[in-house]
Amino acid sequence: MRELALELDVSRATLHRWVGSRDHLLGEILWSETSAVFDNVTFTGRGALGIADAIGSFVSTVNSSVAFRTFLQREPERALRLLTTKASVVQSRTIAQLTDLLSTEISAGRLTTPLPAPDLAYILVRLGESFIYTDVITGDEPDAAKAHAAAQSLLT
Repeated sequence: MRELALELDVSRATLHRWVGSRDHLLGEILWSETSAVFDNVTFTGRGALGIADAIGSFVSTVNSSVAFRTFLQREPERALRLLTTKASVVQSRTIAQLTDLLSTEISAGRLTTPLPAPDLAYILVRLGESFIYTDVITGDEPDAAKAHAAAQSLLT
């Protein structure tokens, strides 16, 4: 925050008034990047298979981001807190965006689910997270193909 304040030629107090805490600022930056990935995700199909493809594409894109992987390696606890808990806006906004996508598919009759769209979106987001943060959680390599297969299994 100090370096950013110097770069912007403002006091640290002013910077904190503008953006809040470092974690809040990082959360907004992470959301900006997450939203851009979600907006550019490959969604070639419809229904269950299309959503599974979108989950796999999202996880693949995130996993291949050098900046994201570097942040996750340098500050794993902060990254997980900011990305997977209510401490940040990233997870809640991702769930909301996926809920909209699921609701569209349900309303169009292309997807049937015994769960309400928000609950299914939450499960799918957590599923994707499992294959993005695998290296931090279990030590295994992140794997978008597994995320795709798991989403497909859940949705079909």
